[in-house]
Order: sequence, then structure tokens, then C-alpha cells
Amino acid sequence: MELRDIEIFLTLAEELHFGRAAERLHVSVAAVSKALKKQERAIGVELFARDSRNVRLTPVGEQLRDDLRQLHQGLAQSLERARLAARGKTGTLRVSLFPVNVQELRRYWETFRARHPQWELRLRMSGYADPFAQLRNGEADILVTWLPVEEPDLTVGPLLFAEPRVLAVAADNALAKWSTASLEAVSDYQHVVIEPVPDNWFDRYVPELTPKGRSIDRTTLVHNVEDIFMHTAMGDAVSLFPVHVTRYFPRPGIVYLPVTDMEALPYGLVWRSDAENDMIRAFAGVVRELGPLPV
Repeated sequence: MELRDIEIFLTLAEELHFGRAAERLHVSVAAVSKALKKQERAIGVELFARDSRNVRLTPVGEQLRDDLRQLHQGLAQSLERARLAARGKTGTLRVSLFPVNVQELRRYWETFRARHPQWELRLRMSGYADPFAQLRNGEADILVTWLPVEEPDLTVGPLLFAEPRVLAVAADNALAKWSTASLEAVSDYQHVVIEPVPDNWFDRYVPELTPKGRSIDRTTLVHNVEDIFMHTAMGDAVSLFPVHVTRYFPRPGIVYLPVTDMEALPYGLVWRSDAENDMIRAFAGVVRELGPLPV
């Protein structure tokens, strides 16, 4: 297998979806399919069982994934160290983000870079499915996410900001005529859900129950923020966001309403406890020193 074929196989093994794998790899779905068929012909057995609705690893595919993952990480790390050395760098801190207000967080990025020119800082937006897998499989060193996170293998670091909530609704929805929204009042509408995620973590973003105990219908499955906007604009669901989304994603066909009965949503740093290193500690120190963004 060539290195690119290994990357395609491992990405598909994580996503179990040809479209999402192609999106991550910045290639076409046809290219992913072609590479997989090439791999299966070379090995002589199917690596994925697939039909019109599902994609899953076969037992041979699972074995190959486990064998290749560590090998690929070692190769990628070796190439990365060589690239860094050529630029006079000694390491890379990879930060994955759920919030989209990257520009508003610039003071943290710029302070870290100014104080630690020997390290490279690399930012990327986080995928929605299995959000903590990127920490556990070594793809990211720090995750910026809403809190609380109560995972035994993860460390929760300092707070970056906390924001009020807004509800996104279709412009032709009756709710769009309101000046504010209440979670209690919109519990009859469908809300989005992402899978697989820890329930106690997602409950802070879209609660399972209203303040008075009514069940909230969380059945519109989404895989990224564009899915959320699509379902919202089409009227399939209403969607809760932190307020900064109104600044970064003004959308025709969508109206944002302040939510009056939800607490501000806090965002902070999370990392794998057993992978903590000098770069992670230094970045967390910068955030602690500068403090959270003003409200």
C-alpha cells in the first residue's frame, strides 16, 4: 500500500461513510471508492461490508485498521519532524475546535506563537461524530469544546469563554416572528442530535428535557454544521447555538432568536491526560494568564 492509500483506508475506517471520508481527505467519493477497490483486489478480500445504508469494517478490515494505525502514525510523525526541522521548529501543537469564532480567539494563538517560536501551532475545525476520538487516536492534542466534559481519560483545562444561547429557525417558521425564544416553548419542535457522543456532554448543548421536565425531540441526525443549517432552513428542525454563530453565519432563510431560559454555554480546553506535554501545558498557561474572553 502507498501512504495515500493507507490514509484513505484509515479515514474511511473512522468515518464509515464515503462522503464524509472524501470531505476530510479533500478528494471525490469516486477516488475513495477506487482506492478501496484497489486495496481489496491486492489483499484478496473485502475490507468493508457495505450496502445502500451502511458501511462497516469486516473482521479482516478491523485487523488491518489496527495494524496500520500505529504504522501510519509513526510514518506521519517522522515526516512531520523532518518538515519541522527544516523550518527550525521542534514540535507541533494541534488544536481542534468546535466553536467557529476562531478570529475572536486570536489573542491566545498569537500569544502562544510569540512566546514559543520553536513550536508550530496548527488549528482545525472539529468533526461532529465521536468528538473525543481525535484526542484518543492522536489526531489532535487539544480540543476546544463546550463543557462539562466528564471522561475519565481526559483532562479539562481553563475556560476560554461562555456565551448566551440563540435558537436558529427557518425564516418562514411562525417562531421567526418572536423577539425571543424559550426552550420550554419550542420543545415540540425537532432538534438536532450528533452520534456517537456522551449523553451528559451533549445534554448541555441540547437538553433532553425542558426546565419543567418536558421531553425534547432530538431526532434530526447531523454530521457537521452545514447539515444543521440545511435542516433548519428547510424547517425540519430548530437549532440551538452559542451567540457567536450569529456573527459568523448570517444566513438567508434563517432567523436567530435569543433564548431566555438557558444558561451561558462555557467553552474550554480538553486534552488526553496521558498525552500531556510541555506544549499543552504552555498553551493552557497562556489561556489561564490571559483569562476568558470578556462577556
